[in-house]
Amino acid sequence: MFRFYLPAVLAIVMGSAAWEGHAKPNIVIIMADDMGFDDVSFRGSNEFLTPNIDALAYSGVILNNLYTPSMCTPSRAALLTGKYPLNTGMQHYVLVNDQPWSLPTNETTMAEVFQENGYYTSLIGKWHLGMSRKAYTPTFRGFDQHYGYLGAYVDYYDQTLEQGNVNYSRGHDFRDNLKPVCDRNGTYVTDLLTEAAIRRIREHNYQRKPLFMLLSHLAPHSANDDDPLQAPQSEVEKFSYIKDERRRKYAAMVSKLDQSVGQVVEALSHRGILNNTILLFLSDNGGPTQGMHSTTASNYPLRGQKHSPWEGGLRSSAAIWSTQLEKLGTIWKQKIYIGDFLPTLAAAANIPLAGLKIDGLNLWPSLKYGYESVEREIMHNIDEIFNYEVYAKGKWKFVNGTTVEGRYDGWLSQRPNDSSQIDPRFEHYEDLVKQSPVWKHLHAITGDKPIQLLEHREHAVVKCLYEDATLGVACNPLEAPCLFDLDVDP
Repeated sequence: MFRFYLPAVLAIVMGSAAWEGHAKPNIVIIMADDMGFDDVSFRGSNEFLTPNIDALAYSGVILNNLYTPSMCTPSRAALLTGKYPLNTGMQHYVLVNDQPWSLPTNETTMAEVFQENGYYTSLIGKWHLGMSRKAYTPTFRGFDQHYGYLGAYVDYYDQTLEQGNVNYSRGHDFRDNLKPVCDRNGTYVTDLLTEAAIRRIREHNYQRKPLFMLLSHLAPHSANDDDPLQAPQSEVEKFSYIKDERRRKYAAMVSKLDQSVGQVVEALSHRGILNNTILLFLSDNGGPTQGMHSTTASNYPLRGQKHSPWEGGLRSSAAIWSTQLEKLGTIWKQKIYIGDFLPTLAAAANIPLAGLKIDGLNLWPSLKYGYESVEREIMHNIDEIFNYEVYAKGKWKFVNGTTVEGRYDGWLSQRPNDSSQIDPRFEHYEDLVKQSPVWKHLHAITGDKPIQLLEHREHAVVKCLYEDATLGVACNPLEAPCLFDLDVDP
């Protein structure tokens, strides 16, 4: 009897253990850098199309009200710690490569949380949270692997950074963990990072550990000032109808990013793990239409841009997909802060956060079942250097003061009203989306549920609902504090 039942018992136990290990979802976060709110076409722009990102948005859940800090370093600090940057000392500005500090080493990162709970953790691309000591770098902050760069940006082809300081010159910043990668000169960096992500997806042992990956793209952030907008010429030529040369290059940069999303989803599908993967796409902040590192990014119809207290700097176009989500193909209007992703994704993976003091909220139950349950309070920033405060609760937003003397406070972007400036592929927009790798692979899992793409797209367009034009007069927070009803005046 004993000899007969022991193998069966062992098989049940081992099978149960394997199932439990497999049950933890893989998590893949794809983060764009400085992408404009209106520079993904699921928001309604026809200037250039992003079929893969759109397919993810339509097939998953559009996060209609995702808020981030308005600059790179604070945003990444909030994502990884689940805290407001003002609670980690990262609220003022971005880190520059020669600065001798970092995200405080006593802060627990999202990577550490997932690593300590059995995940293999991979960062592909940008770090930008400190590099002057080894202890500040990704593989000392919870990532098992880092392939990419430590600073703010690099040249798209030679991976160098021109430090804006007379005491420094141009330097190479691209590493495999801490080992310099010097043999990929000439390879477009979006392709380089995509290849690394696909390699990790293909080679990872999922039976041993689930995968947590943050693919933190350079695109469409500018490169060095001497050649800020870079893309393969063959890609730029696809957008020859765009008259503005800089905007044409920017469109090509976003197009390469869109292709990367398609390639990553395809790799997950071919590896057989897409069914058990949570996919999240977002931008770290609004796009810089003008000023430092400007790219022509469009945050239409929102006011402001990167490094401003307005919606154009703080609101990110984003979408999430998972077979765990009950309401795929919907728009979630719940206000969510980037710091909420740590507790929310941890909850999705059944990871307890007992004892971890964070500002982020676990919104997984609401997201999973598609209801809006929280009047979210967001302390966007209190900055005593630039001398401004931004706070929001529910539909109300308070702004007192602003950045750089209000230079980024206007409505800086418009959609082209000339039909010759429209992507010629728009005539077949639905077919373009449904023929994308993302649509094909996601719907191979969920089935081809009927989705009225153009109607869904129309609902994702942000509009100002004020009918009285006098109510839309710009409030100047340098003269007096401003209070907005975001539901009618975003």
